[in-house]
Amino acid sequence: MRKSLLSLAVLSALSVPTAVFAEEAAAPATATAPAYTVSYNVGLYSQYNFRGLTQTSEKPAIQGGVDFAHASGFYLGTWASNISWLEDGSYYDSSSLELDLYGGYANTIGATGIGYNLGVLQYIYPGKKLSSTSANTTEISGALSYKWLQAKVSYIASKDGLNTADAQGTYYAELNANYPIGETGITANLHAGRQEFKGASGSNDDLYSYTDWKIGATKSFSNGVNVGGYYSDTNGSDAGYAGYAGGNIAKSTFTAFVQKTF
Repeated sequence: MRKSLLSLAVLSALSVPTAVFAEEAAAPATATAPAYTVSYNVGLYSQYNFRGLTQTSEKPAIQGGVDFAHASGFYLGTWASNISWLEDGSYYDSSSLELDLYGGYANTIGATGIGYNLGVLQYIYPGKKLSSTSANTTEISGALSYKWLQAKVSYIASKDGLNTADAQGTYYAELNANYPIGETGITANLHAGRQEFKGASGSNDDLYSYTDWKIGATKSFSNGVNVGGYYSDTNGSDAGYAGYAGGNIAKSTFTAFVQKTF
């Protein structure tokens, strides 16, 4: 699973000079401000790490997506990445793709400078399931941002989720800081998150609840290229992720990337 580039840009609308969609969304369309924009992104990552959990067993990932953003604040998008965790854990047969479909509304609250985002995200994992559970997950989210700070809560609305049969009600709360360092084009990235698993039976709540954090930096260039890296860690090794079939997916790790938007 992932956090879309569009949502990062929208929710951090006031944090990075190049990510100002939420401010632009509030302005009416003019001759110089189109009613909508379509953008593309593609990136090479040393691994796919999502909320502190490696999705590719620390192996490289190629990722890309398309985003449609209307000046009113509505947006739609799709994104894809290679994965290995479902095959590594023998949960799926021939499953090497994650496909995300998402949409929502983002804007600012008057002249306060506070941005908000309400969204829906569907994670899709093609492949043959080897059990009755599905990794496909529907998640709804809400977020607030101010300058370079962001707070977000994501809630699993589907019964299946996280490849378990009773994940509905599970939520992930996070705080993010994307602080631009002067005119260098470098942004310091800080993150802390907490997943609270809320299975219907309650038996796995402690097993799959964990905290994660990361620290890193991104260098942005005027041609749309972004280069960066981050160190991440979790306490999931003390929960159910150290003994996850396929290995410990929650251990400390470093991720490097080069990404292009156009």
